Amino acid sequence: MKKTVLTGLIICGMVIGANAQTGSAGKNDPKAKVVLDGVSKKFKSLKSVIANFVLKVEGANNSVNDTKKGSVYVKGPKYKVIMDGQEIISDNKTSWTYAKDVNEVTISNVDQSNSSMTPAKIFTNFYDNDFLYRLNGETTEKGKVLQNIELTPTDKSKNFFKVLVDVDKKNQTLARMKVFEKNGNRYTYEILNFQPNGAVKDDLFTFDAKKYPGVEVVDLR
Repeated sequence: MKKTVLTGLIICGMVIGANAQTGSAGKNDPKAKVVLDGVSKKFKSLKSVIANFVLKVEGANNSVNDTKKGSVYVKGPKYKVIMDGQEIISDNKTSWTYAKDVNEVTISNVDQSNSSMTPAKIFTNFYDNDFLYRLNGETTEKGKVLQNIELTPTDKSKNFFKVLVDVDKKNQTLARMKVFEKNGNRYTYEILNFQPNGAVKDDLFTFDAKKYPGVEVVDLR
C-alpha cells in the first residue's frame, strides 16, 4: 500500500481522478459553489504558489498508519512535488518521476486531456463536472475558520466515494482534503503553509540529470 501512496497519490489531490463523467442526477449546493469558486479565483490570480503539506495514510481496520511530509511548487500549469525520496516534475509537456532509493527517473509525456489531474487543477475548478458538492458548515481550528465541503464523485465506478475539503475562509485557500476509499483506506492532505507569489524559477520544472550522478533513465515517451 505504501508504494501505491508514493507513486499514485503523491500529487495533492491526484486521487480525484481522471475520466470522471460529466453531469449528474443530483443538485449542487450553491453555497458550496461560492466557496469553491472563491478558491479557484484566488489561485488563478497568483503568479506562483509554494506550499508545504502532510499526507496522512490510514488503512482499513488500522492496517496502516503513516505520515509523509512534502512540498509543492506551482507556476501556471507547471509544478514540482518533493516528498520523502521522490520528486515529480512537470513543465506541462514532459513529466519526470524520480525515485531516490533506486536513483531512477521515469520520463513521460504529459496527458493534455481535461480529465488529467495536476496540482494546478486541484486549486482550481476541478469540481464542476466531476463532483456533487455541499457545504456542511464551519469549524474553527487554531484560530482559523474553516468551511467544510463534502464532495461525492459523479462517476460511481471510482475507488473512492467521498472527499471532504476544508477551506480557509479568510484566505480562500485549501487547508485540508480527506479522501475516503471504498476499501476503507483514507488519505488526508493537510496544507501546513501556503506562500502566494513566491520566487519560483522556471528551471525548477525540468529534471537536470547532471545533478543526479549515475541516475538510470526510463524514457516512456
